[in-house]
Amino acid sequence: MSWDDCLPDGKLPARRHESYGPDRVVPCFVERPATVHELLRLALASNPHADAIIDGDLRIDYRTLDARVARLAAGLRQLGVGAGDRVVLLCGNRAETIVAFFAIQRLAAIAVPVSPRERVEGLAFVVAQCGARVVVVDDGLSDRLWSRPLTLTDFETPVPPPVAVRMPPYGGAVTHREVGSWPDGTVSWESLLEVGEVTEAHPCAEQDPAVLLYTSGTTGRPKGAMLTHLGIVHSAEHFRVCMGLGRGARIALAVPASHVTGLVAIIATAVHCAGAVLSMREFKAAAFIGMAARERMQAAILVPAMYRLCLMSPGFDDADLSAWRIGGYGGAPMPESTIDELARRLPGLGLMNAYGATETTSPATIMPADHTRDNLDSVGLTVPCGDIRIMDDDGREVPPGETGEIWIAGPMVVPGYWNNPQATAREFTGGYWRSGDLGSKDARGFVRVFDRKKDMINRGGYKIFSVEVENLLMAQPGVLEAAVVGRPCPVLGERVHAVLTVEHPLDEAGLRQACEAALADYKVPETFDQRREPLPRNANGKVLKRELREAAVRAG
Repeated sequence: MSWDDCLPDGKLPARRHESYGPDRVVPCFVERPATVHELLRLALASNPHADAIIDGDLRIDYRTLDARVARLAAGLRQLGVGAGDRVVLLCGNRAETIVAFFAIQRLAAIAVPVSPRERVEGLAFVVAQCGARVVVVDDGLSDRLWSRPLTLTDFETPVPPPVAVRMPPYGGAVTHREVGSWPDGTVSWESLLEVGEVTEAHPCAEQDPAVLLYTSGTTGRPKGAMLTHLGIVHSAEHFRVCMGLGRGARIALAVPASHVTGLVAIIATAVHCAGAVLSMREFKAAAFIGMAARERMQAAILVPAMYRLCLMSPGFDDADLSAWRIGGYGGAPMPESTIDELARRLPGLGLMNAYGATETTSPATIMPADHTRDNLDSVGLTVPCGDIRIMDDDGREVPPGETGEIWIAGPMVVPGYWNNPQATAREFTGGYWRSGDLGSKDARGFVRVFDRKKDMINRGGYKIFSVEVENLLMAQPGVLEAAVVGRPCPVLGERVHAVLTVEHPLDEAGLRQACEAALADYKVPETFDQRREPLPRNANGKVLKRELREAAVRAG
């Protein structure tokens, strides 16, 4: 089965194979925008007066968005930002984040989104590793910055404070932080808008990086995946085609804009459709339902827990959600009961599972809505320009239905990691990204994912790499071994659970406090299991995390 069999008109846009380097020949859409900035230019040309961003009471059409992008680009250029320079975005879901993203693209610079939940050391590592020139910072996050060179063990020289651009208070709200808490040299957002305008985009190539998104590695330190213009454009087209999104599509941004789903699947895709990004600062079920009804939302991509919270909201059945046609989800299995309840209470909604990663610039597979109910254990079909192979440990493709590691290729797959040739060589082979996930692909082309080799935890859509938490716990006095696993949760999907081998009983409040000081809040373990015996391991010395997860389930 292919997408030709699943689309209403039975036709995909024309494709052809193209060569990108010595080991990459991939199918590409023939007609496509050349760059991420071209998405905005084409939207402006086709739908200038249409809503581009809805952010609370703020409504911005494409003419206004383009004008604000032009002014901010001029201000960033005055700060020295040019083609190829990196600009960190430490900001939440708000209109200014989207303006900043496209201003960076207009200069052919590289956007580096970072979660607002990141702490000082994590932000400093990203700034140092990518050599960021500027950090655009949400109002109220001044405590994430530093005013003097910061020493990190990963770098021989201290990390100097970057130029910080302070966004205005969100929605005009008064900030609770003192102005003096911002480092000297901080530049105000408003001052950058007074410099002038950059109306024409600086030229760049399709293979140039447009975005760096940092994803954790085996050492616990993140790697900067290089999302290219080619990859982002193809992912936006995959969503448009496979989800049947039309011109002017209204898509909810209820997941973080700093994540590949928010940035690519929602922001880039909405602009590709000359549609509206319906931005929410944070997800609250009642507020989401109200916004969806009020703004005639047509599509959303959520984690399964969010659908459950919507169904639990008292106002769900009373809201007019008739415009909501596409319900994408991923990151965790959708319970069968949730699928059936949504079908009963919102029959016009088509649910579409998707599977991908930062390294695949969002989707590698999408489930056609008509096939969701009959393939609950599948993440869907390979996207039209993608290629998925299931490989054994010796690098040989396995027969249909057999289990192996999922390898993914296509124009949307990143070429590697920023300034990290070792990780690039380890995780990419012949144009394929080796996902580390175990799965299968049946004779019809449906892909299944069975386990995650990287032991990633998904807490309400936030991805947690256990090794980062384990390394911190191992540094605490009295801890001999540490393993972090996901404990199942009916609302969030998983919660963080730590299993420790200790010399003597430890104060869990102290352990939690140590984690809170160094980690984003969603990464902090919520429960602990302290034991004196060693962690269970296999013959090769690998911790048997499946046993630990099963024990956590039995313990309640």
